[in-house]
Amino acid sequence: MHLSEKAKRLIDLENRYGGKNYAPLEVVLTKGQGAKVWDVDGKEYLDFLSAYSAVNQGHAHPKIVAALTEQASRLTLTSRAFYNDRLGEFEKWLCELLGFDRLIPMNSGAEAVETAMKLARRWGYDVKKIPENQAKIIVCEGNFHGRTLGILSASTDPASRGGFGPYLPGFIVIPYNDLKALEHALKDPHVAGFLVEPIQGEAGVVVPDEGYLRCAACMCKSAGVLFIADEVQTGLARTGRLLACDHENVKPDVLILGKALSGGVLPVSAVLSSNEVILTIRPGEHGSTFGGNPLACAVAKAAVEVLLEEKLAERAERLGRIFRAEIEALKSPIVEKVRGKGLLNAVVIKPHGKNQKGNPKTAYDLCHELADHGVLAKQTHVHTIRFAPPLVITEAELSHGLSVIKQVISNSCV
Repeated sequence: MHLSEKAKRLIDLENRYGGKNYAPLEVVLTKGQGAKVWDVDGKEYLDFLSAYSAVNQGHAHPKIVAALTEQASRLTLTSRAFYNDRLGEFEKWLCELLGFDRLIPMNSGAEAVETAMKLARRWGYDVKKIPENQAKIIVCEGNFHGRTLGILSASTDPASRGGFGPYLPGFIVIPYNDLKALEHALKDPHVAGFLVEPIQGEAGVVVPDEGYLRCAACMCKSAGVLFIADEVQTGLARTGRLLACDHENVKPDVLILGKALSGGVLPVSAVLSSNEVILTIRPGEHGSTFGGNPLACAVAKAAVEVLLEEKLAERAERLGRIFRAEIEALKSPIVEKVRGKGLLNAVVIKPHGKNQKGNPKTAYDLCHELADHGVLAKQTHVHTIRFAPPLVITEAELSHGLSVIKQVISNSCV
């Protein structure tokens, strides 16, 4: 990948003064509009990552930007020491839209997951009457709910966990997409909740069997356990429904939202549940200075309205089918598997050819080649590429992106 002196300088600044907790592709972006982004040298790219599905509504969506600028000119932050004129209206609107009693607003997805875990424990003690300090939460192998210490305690990813112990107790880890394992784990009377991703995004867009979520929710209800859906990445139209759980008509006891809740404009997340669950946490027991700030409320309402008004779930469903069909029809010897729902998809690549270091090419190498040809995507694990363009992508733009992807895959076979 050729880099200009300007791009090199900006990359060098990050490498010199920033932490080394990320390893980005060497593309320095400066502008975005819809499904397209431009680097500092003016090169145009199709964004097939959408900031890990935070930019479902596309870059710089005019309605969301207008909501941001209008509210920013009036009031951005009050903290929760006072009421503001945006939070209550937003809470009512989103709760009624999704069918929940109440929500707790937070900022990042990880904060929302931590909130859900705290709610599950508190509900377990106050309502289910689990003995003090014995509440457990069931999680799945391969999960990714964030990188806080609490969440890492539930993780099985050695790259995330290594060197950060000791970890919090109270988690039961079972295989994903395994109802028998869940049935066995639910026999423990100290289980308060089952925390699960409807599709495991960071694991490589792993889609469970049809009926898994529906059966899991029913089993949790029978066992008196909260079914907690982490829809930070899968939610808000990405998979072809407003929520991924909607594919199986499942309403979780606790719903976690983030990422696209703001259209990628600023961090906004939320945990939605019933009165019985939410009201177990009382004043002073949980919160965030920025959680529920008026700027976030204005932006989030506009962001969700865009999804509904532009029918982006329906668009994701239709274009996702086109994407998977096109890649499958390629019948490439290096494509092991294509999987996904809506516009959350992954292509699993077999090791092949040789990269510049003389090693077999991996998904990382193909992502570099895609960037050279104007399509931005990112590998997840060694041999999987995730493709998740903004849901506003046009069919013509998707077709162009697919032609580049197929060309890079075909060239790699030579």
